[in-house]
Amino acid sequence: MFGERAPRLGLAGDPDFALVGVLKIPEIRTSPWRSLMRRVLFAIGLLFTAALVVYVGRDGYHDNAGDELSFLDAFYYATVSLSTTGYGDIAPISPGARLANIVIITPLRILFLIVLVGTTLGVLTERSRQAFKIQRWRRGVRNHTVVVGYGTKGRTAIAAMLGDGVRPTDIVVVDTDPAALAVANNAGLVTVHGSATQSDVLRLAGVQNAAAVIVATNRDDTAVLVSLTARELTKKAKIVVAIREAENTHLLRQSGADSVVVSSETAGRLLGLATTTPSVVEMMEDLLTPEAGFAIAEREVEAAEIGGSPRHLGDIVLGVVREGLLLRVGEPEVDSLESGDKLLYIRRTGK
Repeated sequence: MFGERAPRLGLAGDPDFALVGVLKIPEIRTSPWRSLMRRVLFAIGLLFTAALVVYVGRDGYHDNAGDELSFLDAFYYATVSLSTTGYGDIAPISPGARLANIVIITPLRILFLIVLVGTTLGVLTERSRQAFKIQRWRRGVRNHTVVVGYGTKGRTAIAAMLGDGVRPTDIVVVDTDPAALAVANNAGLVTVHGSATQSDVLRLAGVQNAAAVIVATNRDDTAVLVSLTARELTKKAKIVVAIREAENTHLLRQSGADSVVVSSETAGRLLGLATTTPSVVEMMEDLLTPEAGFAIAEREVEAAEIGGSPRHLGDIVLGVVREGLLLRVGEPEVDSLESGDKLLYIRRTGK
């Protein structure tokens, strides 16, 4: 997926029009039949509006037959006028009727034609609409999470974040596979097509303003390159990387990764535990699944808890994060909680 580099693109400084197709903002999907019905009703509404305008000012119109205009005649005139057919059998002759044609009928005619060719115009204006959305998104994106790779690991990581309450609009997916990006976009995620080993692609994903970067590539060497590139662009974002081999952990640490998850060894440990103590594996899966059962969460220590021991709290505390360092319960340093500490505890989902 990320083994080969995509062609070099000068994306960061490109105008928004050039980014259409590379950066994709999710859209609210509507039924095509509903969209068609909405356009038809709008066109009928325009016809009735024009017919009403003509009927109200019917004294200013001339009928070749010499008869007074009925509403049907007014509707007929509105139809041939808005469709630009113009048979000429009914024509405005008074100054007021001609003014109404200029001020009201002509704008309605333009709107009616837009509705008639709405599908074609929609295709033609799609790039402009996407470019506007890209421009607005790039101006406002802050403190989001960039996920590199939308394979099994990337999708699972995103599912976990969504389960913890992260909004889909706060996640950006970077991948080289158009099919995977289409699935991500349908799930409401912003997507960027390109290789994350290129700094321009990561800049386009807003890494410089991101709160976290998740690297879930299929190859360890690609993960190292992505981590190096991401750390070069941002010093504040937390970089979390998944790799296959534990021997590459030190390379990721040197590349700027804050956390490294060895997927093969973690899976191996769970397989080994499942043969002897399957209930332990079941509980681990429960803790890692945010939808039901229990989950591991983090919260700030409360004022009433300062000075006390985490073992005496109502929550089951597993560890304390102090000044960025994880201290496990039972270590002497956490016998007395301090202001600014964060507690890692087990909570029931939905609480």
